[in-house]
Amino acid sequence: MTPTLIIVPGLGGGTEQHWYSLWERKFGGVRAVQDDWHTPTPQSWSDRLQETIEATPGDVVLVGHSSGVLTIVHWAARTGGHARVRGALLVGPSDAEDASVQAEYPAIAALAPILLTPLPLPALVIASENDPFVTFARAEAFADAWDAALVSAGMVGHINPDSGHGDWPDGEVLLSEVLHAWTPPDVVRF
Repeated sequence: MTPTLIIVPGLGGGTEQHWYSLWERKFGGVRAVQDDWHTPTPQSWSDRLQETIEATPGDVVLVGHSSGVLTIVHWAARTGGHARVRGALLVGPSDAEDASVQAEYPAIAALAPILLTPLPLPALVIASENDPFVTFARAEAFADAWDAALVSAGMVGHINPDSGHGDWPDGEVLLSEVLHAWTPPDVVRF
């Protein structure tokens, strides 16, 4: 059976045109829904993620975007992972410790400090080289600390609808690759 995608959005929860919303509908994913999409805390957001994992049967793959990536990282540190979580696709992580990001989006600062320890699951970080929420050098440092592979998406902004990423075919290719890498060969893939 194909692992279920658990979508972990960032601030605001995204729009219906966001690539992860399209994936949720296209692939039958489940969304980790936050009580307050505008006021994150490491505990409350990771608690909602844990509840979503527990309520989703079978193997799962986490797909995080922006501050949703930080939610996954905090969840992993708080819980030590979960046996049914096969891996994580971490797209466009936000730098909650960057002063310019904090100045423009103060709510993101609540997710600092960014934990820089290996994740207890396979992970792939996809980062843009001109993301206003994180420098590519910081995204590289995150991937390194999290013991995750890193893929440059090029000069593509924050990898969201504002940067032209509603439908994101290149992202689907990367998703397919990670599902292939993290699942046994007899598992049906997207």
